[in-house]
Amino acid sequence: MRRPADAERIHRLLRGLGERSRGAGRVYLTGGATALLVGWRSSTVDVDLKLDPEPEGIFEAIAALKEELDLNVELAAPDQFLPPLPDWRERSWFVARHGEVDFFHYDLRAQALAKLARAHDRDLADVGEMLARSLVTSAELLEGLEQMLPGLVRYPALDARAFERRARAFIEERGARDA
Repeated sequence: MRRPADAERIHRLLRGLGERSRGAGRVYLTGGATALLVGWRSSTVDVDLKLDPEPEGIFEAIAALKEELDLNVELAAPDQFLPPLPDWRERSWFVARHGEVDFFHYDLRAQALAKLARAHDRDLADVGEMLARSLVTSAELLEGLEQMLPGLVRYPALDARAFERRARAFIEERGARDA
């Protein structure tokens, strides 16, 4: 079992990935890594990444750095669990550039909706923090949900109707509270 990640070790991971990769690419941070670096959590168990496009040599860099930094690194992103939003790349926040690799926070609307789909207590608290900090709005989440609905049929592990009801109820309740 590796120890939880903190901001300093995540920044070291990003620098190391950029320095050790042998080509250009993009790496998107999701989940706890975003929560930690944006500031509403002090640690996370896993550093979740999406590679798009994949920098050459990144997997060798990940393998070495997760051992050197004692980090759990996983390839995970909202689009593995929900349909991708059409403009997720444009809505992803730039974090840093190391070497030829650009690092971003994956679109926070998609991250929030993926957390609502999973609906663990910590996930719901994260979405609450995103809304409270105005990182996303209720209107943006409802719009993203509408964009995703037609594609949910491609995600058979997810009960689409239950997800839609749960997401709408959470978003509308939070929107009314924050209004």
